[in-house]
Amino acid sequence: MASDPRSGSNRGKTGARDAPTEPFKRAVETCLKSIARRPDLDVGFAPERPSVAGTRVRLPEPPRKLTLHDAEIIRGHADSIALRLACHDTAVHRRLAPDNPEARAVFEAIEQARVEAIGARRMTGVAGNLAAMLEDRYHRASFSDVTDRAEAPLADALAMMVRERLTGRAPPTGAEKVVALWRDVVEARAGRDLDKLTGRIDDQRRFAETVRDLLAALDMAEGRDTEPDEDDDDGADDKREDEQQSKSLDEEALEGVSEQDTELAADELPEGASEADDAPSSDLPEDADIGEAEDGGEPWRPRHPLPNDPRGSDYKPFTAKFDKIVHAEDLCAPDELERLRSYLDKQLSHLQGIVARLANRLQRRLLAQQNRGWDFDLEEGLLDPARLARVVIDPMHPLSFKMERDTKFRDTVVTLLIDNSGSMRGRPITVAATCADILARTLERCGVKVEILGFTTQAWKGGQSREAWLAAGKPAAPGRLNDLRHIIYKSADAPWRRARKNLGLMMREGLLKENIDGEALAWAHERTLVRPENRKILMMISDGAPVDDSTLSVNPGNYLERHLRWVIEEIETRSPVELIAIGIGHDVTRYYRRALTIVDAEELGGAMTEKLAELFEEDAAPKHRSEPRPGRRRHRAA
Repeated sequence: MASDPRSGSNRGKTGARDAPTEPFKRAVETCLKSIARRPDLDVGFAPERPSVAGTRVRLPEPPRKLTLHDAEIIRGHADSIALRLACHDTAVHRRLAPDNPEARAVFEAIEQARVEAIGARRMTGVAGNLAAMLEDRYHRASFSDVTDRAEAPLADALAMMVRERLTGRAPPTGAEKVVALWRDVVEARAGRDLDKLTGRIDDQRRFAETVRDLLAALDMAEGRDTEPDEDDDDGADDKREDEQQSKSLDEEALEGVSEQDTELAADELPEGASEADDAPSSDLPEDADIGEAEDGGEPWRPRHPLPNDPRGSDYKPFTAKFDKIVHAEDLCAPDELERLRSYLDKQLSHLQGIVARLANRLQRRLLAQQNRGWDFDLEEGLLDPARLARVVIDPMHPLSFKMERDTKFRDTVVTLLIDNSGSMRGRPITVAATCADILARTLERCGVKVEILGFTTQAWKGGQSREAWLAAGKPAAPGRLNDLRHIIYKSADAPWRRARKNLGLMMREGLLKENIDGEALAWAHERTLVRPENRKILMMISDGAPVDDSTLSVNPGNYLERHLRWVIEEIETRSPVELIAIGIGHDVTRYYRRALTIVDAEELGGAMTEKLAELFEEDAAPKHRSEPRPGRRRHRAA
């Protein structure tokens, strides 16, 4: 069976019709499963961030002209994920992680350095792949430009220092300045704890306890609950206990994975892949037609699974004067919008039928509620012919009338807020645009008003906001350092036929950049809140946590995420707006009370229609007939 190009999975058999990169994909998939010891993994390739959701793994799509450097970066992402699956115990990690959000970010980064070091120490090929991946990540993050410690993330500096201790490898070129800015401070206050980590790399529990000691020495977290060792050498009893707990996890996980296995991916490179001029190095290559510019790649950032402090009062933009709220038609010429809309329709012509069927099912469910919304046995209204038999039997019996009850879904507005970040490019943004289009048309038929909004930034790695901060002398804790771009694709009062072509703008090259979810959610909430409808529903569609490298490089690592949590809490606890979220390949249930996570963009249409149907049915009348209430009937004079 040939592989399905829509799913990004490389399931096809070897054959004459294979794309040039298919052998490489199969080799990477085999190595990942072998190192992770997880033959059940579903490994696919797509133009999005590397991610793991259950048994589903997504890796960057290789460029059509694959160079050796590109191959090493993709293999590095695969090895990093495989080692995490093989050598990491989530329960131990969760139990020993500190509560402080900034300390937790450092704890997470060091643990990732540990699992990667395990593979790098055992397999030279894996070490080279991980080095290429890290070099590319820090090159894209532009950390080589930092000159002040306030701009250098401590989590990255400590992770690279730990990697240096565990593997003997120097930090990547792009991270050298970050490490140099922090090295003296860390070595002076926690050098002894750093030295201890080398002997505990294969024991996650003791390694994590030592990291807690390191964080305490840096005044970032409380000391661990257990008492530290009296000396650096482990006792015999502790050693036996630790071996039982962790040896099978770390060492046996990699047992039987030979160096030859890890070199398979290199051997199956397409012919000519070693020519470095053929394509730019990128871990997230873009689609040839709708991808971003070459300098628009997003650095991968670890997703921290533990909750952050929800307080957001310290969040602020450095300046808001460069932010823009624009209508889609103002960003593109009319003929260009028509072309992009045609491109969107062509890309997902096969999906429109599926989503349309789901939307029709939603429409039938809504109209069924409308048909059931009647009050009977009234003294005025529409004559009820079903009860005329009583008048025939007893002419003195009064006529019975009925009246249609106002259904809640008729007086409803639904706002769809779509993440327009660079990681959504390709299939996710195309599917999101099509689903929003079809749902807007469906709900409009049912009398429900729909608003479609998008959010991104105007530039990569800061724009005029960052320039203003640099001109001001780089003050500490500047807050948000990028220019927002909030897009109105369809206002609630605009008919669908007039706004239809605007959704094609999501296909425009260069539109999708970075995402600052907290401010976008607050903006969409404010627009929804002032609407006159009685019921207001806000649906967020996103594929990841907020990421803006310019902001995160000079603020705590959880700065944007903490603000997002605070905004969500405000809406869910203090607002009449009903908030719901759908995450594409990203667990949003840890942020939102009402949320759903899907692993593939193709499932978005079903998820959106089902969630909206659930919301509308929550308040639907459970009975077909309403009993008369005391005082409801009004007697007419004889």
